[in-house]
Amino acid sequence: QLVESGGGLVQPGGSLRLSCAASGFTFSSSGMSWYRQAPGKEREFVASITNTGGTTNYADSVKGRFTISRDNNKNMVYLQMNSLKPEDTAVYYCKWSLYRGQGTQVTVSS
Repeated sequence: QLVESGGGLVQPGGSLRLSCAASGFTFSSSGMSWYRQAPGKEREFVASITNTGGTTNYADSVKGRFTISRDNNKNMVYLQMNSLKPEDTAVYYCKWSLYRGQGTQVTVSS
């Protein structure tokens, strides 16, 4: 099970930290990722992290603004989002293998 939280309404330039609580699989052995889907658009990759957290990857559109991290002791993965832009507005999903959570809405608007 994957349960996201932390979304909300934020002004442009603001920050949010998304969290994903994972259960039901061996979290410490699993790479994790974040995806997002804006209204009328296809789901897109945002960031990923290896099981140890040693390697991360980001979409070009968020590189330098977003940071993915994890805590294997808590079975949690995070997405720190800074310098948010209106185009970051989307439902953000935590993903493991073929599974994803229900998503959390992020809205960037003044």
